[in-house]
Amino acid sequence: MPKIIDNLGIYLSKAVAYYWQTRQLQIEKQSTKGNKDSGLRSAVTGGAQMNGFIDLFCNLVIEAGIESKYVFKKKALELPGFFRPTKEWDLLVVKDNQLLVAIEAKSQVGPSFGNNFNNRTEEALGSALDLWTAFRDGAFKGGIQPFLGYFFMLENCKKSQSPVRVNEPHFKVFPEFIDASYLKRYELFCRKLVHERHYTSASFITSESSNSEKGIFQEPAQDLSFALFAKTLISHVGMFI
Repeated sequence: MPKIIDNLGIYLSKAVAYYWQTRQLQIEKQSTKGNKDSGLRSAVTGGAQMNGFIDLFCNLVIEAGIESKYVFKKKALELPGFFRPTKEWDLLVVKDNQLLVAIEAKSQVGPSFGNNFNNRTEEALGSALDLWTAFRDGAFKGGIQPFLGYFFMLENCKKSQSPVRVNEPHFKVFPEFIDASYLKRYELFCRKLVHERHYTSASFITSESSNSEKGIFQEPAQDLSFALFAKTLISHVGMFI
């Protein structure tokens, strides 16, 4: 059987297609109850559409040599925090009482890009701060730094590509944000998460809903490619086989 790491594009495409298919099924299921807005809300809040990506992370870790009993998805996902009792992650690897991997997987589909962008950035930063502060204070029983990963998929559409005006009533914003679209803002955000060492690695992809059944995706930045994310992940877990 071909290795996942050698065929990442194929497997990632399947996960993208699964995302759009599951999202559409969620919308249709709710819409049959006579509430279209409820259907859209269900697609936003229902986490099932991310399962294709989470399964891919899981299979990469197992292919790298970690036994499946050490990989957690769907249950036993809570980790202690510093500012709150616990935080639930999307994928964990815990072996010999050591936290090896914690991954967060998020997405955004229009039309409300503005508020959701602010929510996503605050969530990701807060989760990282909480984990690293808990790590500093010995919450994970050891000094081995885990791989902390952030994966994000954004709908590629006219609204996410359009320049966004910023308000500067008192001070100038950083120049990279001037007229930056939400697509560009997410790219900058994911890159800065890694540069400032809040996350070990981040992957940012986009996809058009019109190509949902084909699983077509784009990678706006090479340094945020899924291949780099995956190779960094398996390199890290390879030290603990």
